[in-house]
Amino acid sequence: MQIRDRYAPSPTGLQHIGGIRTALFNYLLVRSQRRRSGEGAFILRLEDTDRSRFDRRYVQNIYDTFDWLRIHWDEGPDTGGPAGPYIQSERLELYKKYALELEAQGLAYYCFCSPERLERLREDREAAHSSQSGYDRRCRDIDAGEARRRAGAGVESWTIRLKIPLGEYTRFHDRILGDVEWKNDDINPDPVLIKSDGFPTYHLANVVDDHLMGITHVLRAQEWLSSTPLHVIMYGAFGWEPPEFCHLPLIMGTDGKKLSKRHGTTSIDEFRSQGYLSGALINYVALLGASYEEGKDIYTLAELEERFSPEKLNKAPAIFDYKKLEWYNGVYIRMKGDGELAELCLPYAVKAGLFGGPGQEPNEEQRNLFIRAMPLIRERLVYLNEAAAKLGYLFTEPEVPPAEEFIPKKGDLAAAVTLLRGGRELVKPLAEAADDETAETLIKDYAEKNAVKLGDLMMPLRVAITGARVSPPLFGSLRLLGTERSLERVDRALARLS
Repeated sequence: MQIRDRYAPSPTGLQHIGGIRTALFNYLLVRSQRRRSGEGAFILRLEDTDRSRFDRRYVQNIYDTFDWLRIHWDEGPDTGGPAGPYIQSERLELYKKYALELEAQGLAYYCFCSPERLERLREDREAAHSSQSGYDRRCRDIDAGEARRRAGAGVESWTIRLKIPLGEYTRFHDRILGDVEWKNDDINPDPVLIKSDGFPTYHLANVVDDHLMGITHVLRAQEWLSSTPLHVIMYGAFGWEPPEFCHLPLIMGTDGKKLSKRHGTTSIDEFRSQGYLSGALINYVALLGASYEEGKDIYTLAELEERFSPEKLNKAPAIFDYKKLEWYNGVYIRMKGDGELAELCLPYAVKAGLFGGPGQEPNEEQRNLFIRAMPLIRERLVYLNEAAAKLGYLFTEPEVPPAEEFIPKKGDLAAAVTLLRGGRELVKPLAEAADDETAETLIKDYAEKNAVKLGDLMMPLRVAITGARVSPPLFGSLRLLGTERSLERVDRALARLS
């Protein structure tokens, strides 16, 4: 069987971790089959029927996000395909047609209850502390011919509701959860299929589209599990075979509650702006609720495609650990070469104004220096956007820090000045040393000869060169700045201290 699955986001908000994991698992399911048989299709469908919250910016966010993640669909609004259109607002006549078919068979009915009446019903139940919820099925028993006449007259607004079979059970099999049984009386009472504005509800559009697009597998979060009995009832009403369902484990915060903004960043745009690598994010998200190989943490997208299967998904909720994601990001940063890492960090550095002002691009000399500086910060970067702050001293002259920053532990200002003068003697040989090992030998020999601690000797020199006690490696900094610029900074510091 050829697998056809889909990611069907609603353009009512930014793409977030939960949605990305759903898309990724659907993508991997198709790619895993394609590697074996050459078949399968991953589809993007935009479910834009919630017009009150729809925004075109969110449509663009979907495209931008998956372009950044390098996850591409085989069929979709921008690529086309045999089952289009792939935007629900362009398929309205289809939904109306199928809703009317159900109504004609007595499996759905016209409802004339106004929003005001439904609100009063809700308020009255709350006041009476009633256990009942949802629609009270007031219009369910209106004569079908009379209901059609009223709807056709155009005087009253109407919706079309599905008749939920009462007193029965709905059963389906889930790939992760196994056999599921649901009492029909616990399903949302007679849900709306077509709204008064002519747009379908999520449930009708979802079922119709999945059938017409030939969707064979539906992988979605467990929060949608309660909707599945309703969808199974609708498939049965239409006489269609439902797809295979696979409800993914929830994503929780470390406090055991469902992941949300209170735990930290959840939107992909925020992760991007903070300087996460797409590969690190995909690697980590692919492990949320899944396990592939004992003792292995790092996977390329191609490796995930080879290993993925629904059998490797877990029932238990997945814990989203921001510290673990930071670790992944650091690992992926350290896997990059100097040129590639520089290109990844460059947009953040430009935005931060590293090269003369916010938005200013580097000249050739600055770009080359930026690339050569990557070895100094690669091991220290957690996020790409940290590069500008860590390397600012290479591109602008840092202010001379207060005197106390130069003073070593158990020392005083006079000792700091003496140590810095000794460090000045070492600037030229250190800046011209072939490598860190040579530089380290030079400074160690000087420290031993002059009976000073190596740390005490290096610290004032580091502060003079970089403007901070904590900075990228001193030897590499001296080589990049060169003897002349480095001596100027030491002399400026000595003048201030003296």
